[in-house]
Amino acid sequence: MKKGTLLLIAVCLVMDSLIHAQTFSIIIKSGHVINPKNNIDELTDIALKDGKIALVARNIDAKQGIQVVNAKGLYVTPGLIDMHVHVYYGSNVDQEYMNGPNSVVPDGFTFRTGVTTVVDAGSAGWRTFPAFKKQIIDQSQTRVLAFLNIVGEGMRGDPFEQNLKDMDPKATAEFVIKNSRDIVGIKLAHFSGPDWKPTDLAVEAGKLANVPVMIDFGVSDPPLSIEELFMKHLRPEDIFTHCYAQLASGREYIVDPMTARVKPFVWEAIKRGLIFDVGYGGISFAFSQGVPAIKSGLYPHVISTDLHIGSMNGAMKDLPTTMSKFLAMGMDLPSVVKACTLVPARIIKRKELGDLSVGSDADIAILNLRKGRFGLFDHTGYKINTDSKLECEMTIRGGKIVYDLNGIANPITVMRR
Repeated sequence: MKKGTLLLIAVCLVMDSLIHAQTFSIIIKSGHVINPKNNIDELTDIALKDGKIALVARNIDAKQGIQVVNAKGLYVTPGLIDMHVHVYYGSNVDQEYMNGPNSVVPDGFTFRTGVTTVVDAGSAGWRTFPAFKKQIIDQSQTRVLAFLNIVGEGMRGDPFEQNLKDMDPKATAEFVIKNSRDIVGIKLAHFSGPDWKPTDLAVEAGKLANVPVMIDFGVSDPPLSIEELFMKHLRPEDIFTHCYAQLASGREYIVDPMTARVKPFVWEAIKRGLIFDVGYGGISFAFSQGVPAIKSGLYPHVISTDLHIGSMNGAMKDLPTTMSKFLAMGMDLPSVVKACTLVPARIIKRKELGDLSVGSDADIAILNLRKGRFGLFDHTGYKINTDSKLECEMTIRGGKIVYDLNGIANPITVMRR
């Protein structure tokens, strides 16, 4: 055997022994960790091993890590959970969000924004979910969960979403129970007309399956009463999405536009345990609702995007931009992070997520609170100027770096697929 070959073998053996001597796969150094579950909000290090959080402590020796991430000046949070998206992308141009062009492919829009888990909000129903699982869920690096639409066909568009005969609580609940690994709740959306039956059918399915129901309250002229919705139809832990929407007509608002005050029954609904979700969407958030609500202390339980082709190219943009709007309206950063991590994890009953405690899944977002001049606007054109905006620097999914904006890992991970 030649000398050069022997030398190469020796070097490889030395490198291999050094790697095995290192305790952790990744060490994140000098970041400001925000972990709402145990109220950590301080500078500390985090070490990862075997896809889990292995150690949270100050001054972890960088030599113990195969990779070291320099997070100085950055915020380290649990991987963000976007609890309201539409990711059943397909080529059927007449099917809208169900296997159609209005949805997006998750991996293209998640990791670059710090999102490691998404929950599709009713794009598929029990008839169409198997193809969604095969085509999207099983093919994605992003963790994809789902609310199952009460309509068996899902969000195929009209007239399918107006078909009361395809809203089968028993079939829907049975499918949820059989597919509980992927399905976390039931969704009602887009129904038009002064009829409580779709709401009641969705809630009935939720009762049978023991899962929460997310309501995108429909359009009616005159609008159906949201007080009646909150007090007589929904259960504690059911979800009222698009909670800060103010549309031209057809839907009642939580803030009275004339007085700019939160309606009294809204506070009672929160006491009852109803969940308020942002579900920003294309036209489903307005500062005219959000600003007075936040000033009154009515914070959302969950901050989500309602990600789809229209919203991402409109006022919404992405989850960090949406989070930045709530910072600009007066929420503090730990509360904003909590609404995108711990709270949605609890609502969808995935307590292993949204947490940076030892033993939790190593899903992590590293965020930069950039300073500068930024304009945050809604779909009406109303703009708030702010001097800070969140941006994702790195995303770690299952203990592996899947996005690194500025090469803060050493050695750098170059993603190939």
